Amino acid sequence: MLFIPKKTLALPLGILALVLATVVATAPQVQEKQLSVYAPVATYTLPVLDRSGREYVGLLELLEPLGRVSSQSVGGRWAIRYNAVDGTFVAGKTRGKIRGRDFDLGAPFLIENARGFVPLASLGSLLPRFLGAPVDFHLSGRRLFVGQVGIQASFHLDSGPQPRLVLNFNGPVNPTISTEPGRVRMLFKRDPVLSPGSQSISFTDKVITQATYAESNGTAEIDIMASSPLLATYSNSGKTITLAAAPTEANAGQDGTANPAGTTGPSQPKATPPPGAVPPAIRRPVIFVDAAHGGDERGAALSDRLAEKDVTLGFARLLRHELELRGFAVQMSREGDSSVPLDQRAGSANTGQAVAFITLHATSQGNGARVYTALLPREGESKGLFRAWNGAQEQALAVSAMVATAIVNELQVRKMAGRASPASLRPLNNVLMPAVAVELAPGPNGATDLGSATYQQQVASAIADGVVSVRGRLGVQR
Repeated sequence: MLFIPKKTLALPLGILALVLATVVATAPQVQEKQLSVYAPVATYTLPVLDRSGREYVGLLELLEPLGRVSSQSVGGRWAIRYNAVDGTFVAGKTRGKIRGRDFDLGAPFLIENARGFVPLASLGSLLPRFLGAPVDFHLSGRRLFVGQVGIQASFHLDSGPQPRLVLNFNGPVNPTISTEPGRVRMLFKRDPVLSPGSQSISFTDKVITQATYAESNGTAEIDIMASSPLLATYSNSGKTITLAAAPTEANAGQDGTANPAGTTGPSQPKATPPPGAVPPAIRRPVIFVDAAHGGDERGAALSDRLAEKDVTLGFARLLRHELELRGFAVQMSREGDSSVPLDQRAGSANTGQAVAFITLHATSQGNGARVYTALLPREGESKGLFRAWNGAQEQALAVSAMVATAIVNELQVRKMAGRASPASLRPLNNVLMPAVAVELAPGPNGATDLGSATYQQQVASAIADGVVSVRGRLGVQR
């Protein structure tokens, strides 16, 4: 329990929420086991549980982002339907039925809190029976590929006085780059990067000597061994990463300035990076995606079995995938079925340097999607650097309206109903950057479309294209 002195309560609510969000963000976190899933319609991660010395994953949660899915638990029997495919399992039994045929799980099926869990090791043969298509499962790295989504990597070394290692990918990537003495680490947390063919590649160069590839806990990692600090630059829309030796006095110009390796033209101001520093030349602009509700807050009951909180989470994962394909980085308010206070969602977005905030809702009424901007309450004037918490959106409201209009236009291009209007919907009024709320409504097949990954992906694509069309107004260069 957090105890706050009485004097602290006199702080403006906005400042207090910002302090709490900062404390949460900086608290140490223990890395948990996870499974990464890469599919044409979604990229997402799931928690992996340890039970009796084996690893398990929730089957409903695994299939949910990929299609229409429902489940039912009665006693020790658990049934699931994915699109038109039925499966039945019994707690403690190692065999189940999928499409009416027996299937060996290799370990007992588990039911916990009405949720069904299958052994992680069974996914390579279990999933194709539901999906009707092969999958590529890397068990040791906990990475699952559905369809032809993998991104291949290739290496090319230009040796010489200033060697450069060029990494080419057949799709855009956005790794986290860090260094330690003698090594540059590229961690691919959400990119479906595959092995370049060999786990280790040696180079006949004195500066850049080796590249290695490894997978673990749902991520891929490429390490570059080097005898001196390297600089990383992105190009080709995120499909090429070039590592070159950092400028030194030896290659400085006569005026005391240095050109980065491989560039020509006027000299740039001299900058001596600290040992091992690898600053990315291009940082992807961040979009904050908020899946409304979660945890005990179920939201609207969209059907007898479908809660709004479940729809918004799957919808958010699909939107994240669409935005990342268009060159954005995405920060999520929640990755699973967790409860996140509204003030914390806004505080995380405000401190995360996002260029836009998109919160997602769902309704069983109407059709298409509705896009809302903040309806600000009357607040007193802001004092200096401090803004009223409930009026933080004021200066960004005009651009928010542009984003909303752009999304509606993209919906209409796709022959989907859409309209924009202001609404008193928190936490829109609490965020500093352009912010909209998108409420998913039924599609051509009625309310059943709300749980359809295909339908959600169509709307997510419209949202992402709308954001791209006004990215210049978000302070993002094309």
